[in-house]
Order: sequence, then structure tokens, then C-alpha cells
Amino acid sequence: MNRRSFLRVAAAAPVVAATSHLHLLASPARAQQKEFAPRLGTWRTFEITTRVEVLEPAGVSRVWLPLPAVTSEYQRPLGDRWSGNARVMKTASDPHYGAAMLYAEFAAGEAAPVVEVTSRFEAQDRAFDWSKKVAAHEDPVALKMWTKATDFMPTDGIVRETALEITRGKATDLEKVRAVYDWILANTYREPKVRGCGVGDIKAMLETKSFGGKCGDINGLFVGLVRSVGVPARDIYGIRVAPSTFGYKSLGAGSAIISRAQHCRAEVFLTDYGWVAMDPADVTKVAREETSEWLKIDHPLVEAVRPKLFGGWEGNWLAYNTAHDVALPNATQGGRLAFFMYPQSETSQGRRDSLDPDTFKYTITSREIKA
Repeated sequence: MNRRSFLRVAAAAPVVAATSHLHLLASPARAQQKEFAPRLGTWRTFEITTRVEVLEPAGVSRVWLPLPAVTSEYQRPLGDRWSGNARVMKTASDPHYGAAMLYAEFAAGEAAPVVEVTSRFEAQDRAFDWSKKVAAHEDPVALKMWTKATDFMPTDGIVRETALEITRGKATDLEKVRAVYDWILANTYREPKVRGCGVGDIKAMLETKSFGGKCGDINGLFVGLVRSVGVPARDIYGIRVAPSTFGYKSLGAGSAIISRAQHCRAEVFLTDYGWVAMDPADVTKVAREETSEWLKIDHPLVEAVRPKLFGGWEGNWLAYNTAHDVALPNATQGGRLAFFMYPQSETSQGRRDSLDPDTFKYTITSREIKA
């Protein structure tokens, strides 16, 4: 068994075992719903485990699993360990964005390929105080990367035309971002029938005026529109790991099994404030899935989260990476990924369906570590 030891954890105080997964991840009763108010200052430690079994292997089988690659004021990766019967198990990364992954390669003839990776990390809420400007220091060259187009996120044509119309008369970057945020919430909606997190083809969304989607579509459209008017912005791809402490069932993981809990968020870089959290897609999720009814944008449950997700989010979520148009190393089947937050696998028969964990087959579980 090959493994990389947990970073920093070994030097930390002994960890007291958490109680059962279901107890830790049980949603607060709706009657106990609190004001949605993320706050800085409380770090929580989580552990997630992804186990992949390649069913019906054919020829050489390969697996790619995302690893936490984002270190920031809201997240601190604590390391990874892995095991399995692959002939190759090693870390790799996307050369452009630095998306980290575990790469596993199984010999032809391996009857039951299996690989498992466990990652620990610390996370905290984000909440921005708009009354205080900060000295934002960022390399201008690095910032340019976050205004560039990608395959699914063009910044010209109908995207730029739409963004210019939305931001007409807006002078500052903050005013432009707020205008785009409000436009997204006025025009897009969460569509539960969309598979996974969507594909984020924002040009097609604008051309067809088909504004129903999920986080990959809605936050992708937000980021693309903001980039097209020169404001740096990026999607952050990850997964929910725990319930919302504020009682919103739609804003957290519903159980210890989080195989289908992937979620991307967004950030924008503002001259007077630096990188700021954004998540308009979660506003639309509250509107569509918090109750059995489709709530209007001015419903109190939606209005409670709308201003808070412009500048903040809850720390019950793991950020994997900020990568677009990802080419998986050593892949021989399929093309580049629009984004990388789902486990990926291939055999000689082709790329597996990453959105179908039951037949892929993979399971992702989460637990909170109480010190």
C-alpha cells in the first residue's frame, strides 16, 4: 500500500473520534432554522474518503480523483493518503491551473480494480465587510488569467454584448459585478432535471435564452459575464461536506454519503477589496429546492441568503480547484473536461460516466473531526 501521510495532522494534538456520520450530518430541524449569517473565525476539520471500484474492467484501467488544491483564508488542506491495487498510484496536477489529483493505473487483467483516497482539510465561513476597503495585492499578470476565455466560457460575441448591456452606466468594478449578480438572479433558475452540475456552456445559454441549469451553468454564466467586462473572476469547483448550520436543507450535504453533493462557487477580484466570494447559483437553489414550492426571488427564505451570498458563503464545503478545460494526464479516451470535481475513470472501452456513481462505481463519504 502506497500512501502520503497527512500533512501537519501528525504534529497536531490527538484527534478525538467523531460520533457517527449520520449523527454529524443530520440536518437541523426546519423549526430551528437560524438567520443565514456566515461569520469568520471558526475553523472546522473534515475528512472525506472517495472509494472507486472499476466495474467490468477492460484492458488498462485508469482513475483520476480530485484532491484539495486550494489553500486560502477559507481553507487549509491537511494532506491525503491512499491505498488500492493499482500498479501506479501517484499525484499529478493540471499544468495551467494546478488542479491536484490522484492518478491510479491498473494492469490489464486486474479483475477487481479498486482505489481509495482520504483527504483532510480545515474550512471556515466567508463573510465580507463592505464598509472596509482593503489594500488588495495581486500580481497583474496573474490576474489576467482570470479574465481570459475558455472553451465553454467565451468572453466575446454574445457574452460581451450581454454583459455590456447589463453593466451600462456602471462605473466601478463593484457596481458592474453587482449588476451582473442581480441580472443572474432575475433571469436564471435552477433546473433539477439537469444532470450533475451542468456543463457551463454559457454561449449556448445566451443564444437559446435557456437559462435553467445548475451551479456549473449559473455560476459559470456569472463568471463569464464578469470576465467579459474586464473584471477578474473564477469558478471554484468542490463538494459539500456537511449540513448547513443555519438549517437550509438545500445548502448542505444531507447525509454522510456525499457522492452527488458536488458544487461550484465563484470569486471576483475587486480593486478595493481583493478576492470576494460569490454564489448566485445557491440563491437559485434555495428558491427551487428549499421547500416543495418554487419560491420567488423576493420570498423571505430567498431574500435571507441573497445578500449574504454576495460576499460570503458557509464553510461546509471543500474547494478542489479552479481549473477549466482540464486534460487528464495519460488519458486515452474522451476529451478535455470542462471542469474537474467528479471522479473520472476509463478502460479500453471508453470513458466512464462520472455522473453515475452507482455504475461507475464510486462512493464519497464525509465526517467532521472534533478535536
